[in-house]
Amino acid sequence: MAHSLSAKKRVRQNEKRRARNRARRAQLKTKLRKCTEVLARGTGDAAATACREAGRALDRAAGARTIHRNAAARRKSRLARRLNALKAPAAAS
Repeated sequence: MAHSLSAKKRVRQNEKRRARNRARRAQLKTKLRKCTEVLARGTGDAAATACREAGRALDRAAGARTIHRNAAARRKSRLARRLNALKAPAAAS
């Protein structure tokens, strides 16, 4: 248990940040899951919209330092690769 005032304040701050980060991470996971589901279904326009929203959510989470910016970039890259793979056969035919 913290004894000094500054240590007690630090505990309060950490609890608030933890709650905020958990909420942000939960929203992020929901957007990523929706994007993944749309990509699995294989609808082009809906997939592009879902990936754009997921990318925006990733950028927001990285900006708030909920996740690392490189982790956000990696996830966006993977989503973009899947989206491009989905669009490639449609463009070829």
